[in-house]
Amino acid sequence: MTNDTIRDGLVVSLAYTLTADGETIETSTSEEPLDYLHGAENIVPGLEAALNGKRVGDQFKVTLQPADAYGDYDDDDVETIPLSDLPDAETLEEGMVVVMEDEEGYLFDAIIREIGKETVVLDFNPPLAGKTITYDVQVLAMREAEEEEIAAGQPYGFDDFDDDDYEEEDEE
Repeated sequence: MTNDTIRDGLVVSLAYTLTADGETIETSTSEEPLDYLHGAENIVPGLEAALNGKRVGDQFKVTLQPADAYGDYDDDDVETIPLSDLPDAETLEEGMVVVMEDEEGYLFDAIIREIGKETVVLDFNPPLAGKTITYDVQVLAMREAEEEEIAAGQPYGFDDFDDDDYEEEDEE
């Protein structure tokens, strides 16, 4: 796969640092990279678009507006519910993330914004919604996705594959 560029159907391995408002939010190193399936929409859209055509070894920064990242902050995604609807209410703290289940059984993360005497305010927005974010990225490796990975919409990583199965940046 020499000189291949990132395109749909490849499993890509990245090291990156994510910042928002000058604060480091998340870091993924070459020792613990992010492996993702390009084109499966399981990373933010702006980052996936910026990775199109990149090669192993490429390093770049990309700044994304909310629409290309985690979306705008939506006040409609903030709900007040009875405190009694949450288990272990006495252990809850503002800023804590809780997992909530809807009527169909889907699970959602919510951030506790406020705890009242009888109610709690839950924010279902992604934590970075409404924020301009910057990724500092290095492309570490890539390989063709297996059929099972494409069907699942996610990769199984690089650990179970022979070195000949993927292209990796040469160590100097």
